[in-house]
Amino acid sequence: MRKFVPLILLVAMICGPMTALRAQSVVSVADALAIRNVIERQLDAFGRDDGEGAFSYASPKIRSIFSTADNFMQMVRTGYQPVYRPQSVTFLDIVEIRGQPTQRVLLVGPDGRSVIAHYFMARQPDGSWLIDGCVLSEPDNAAV
Repeated sequence: MRKFVPLILLVAMICGPMTALRAQSVVSVADALAIRNVIERQLDAFGRDDGEGAFSYASPKIRSIFSTADNFMQMVRTGYQPVYRPQSVTFLDIVEIRGQPTQRVLLVGPDGRSVIAHYFMARQPDGSWLIDGCVLSEPDNAAV
């Protein structure tokens, strides 16, 4: 058994960094920073109850669904409490889900429960990024 330990360590050393590189290559470093900035600004707007500001970071598709900032804020207040009033925010990785760059964010909600927010991002014609949806899921030990 002892002979296999170095081999396992070697495989882990080789595969681990390759997996990390694949996860990071979904978007460039500059895009990853821009995506984080958009999400941080929207979270800040929620914290100030600035509906117009928060709504401005939503993609045209999301804006067309909710029509007004008030409708959007009502949905967030009632269905997305961890996003609306997080106790803590930890940015995780960016993965590709259904062909879309998706920023995973660990949030601790006002009730103390942790969730993973999956922020689907959409590049705009001018090259900027906007939030194209958000899905909450329970964190698993492997995801965090």
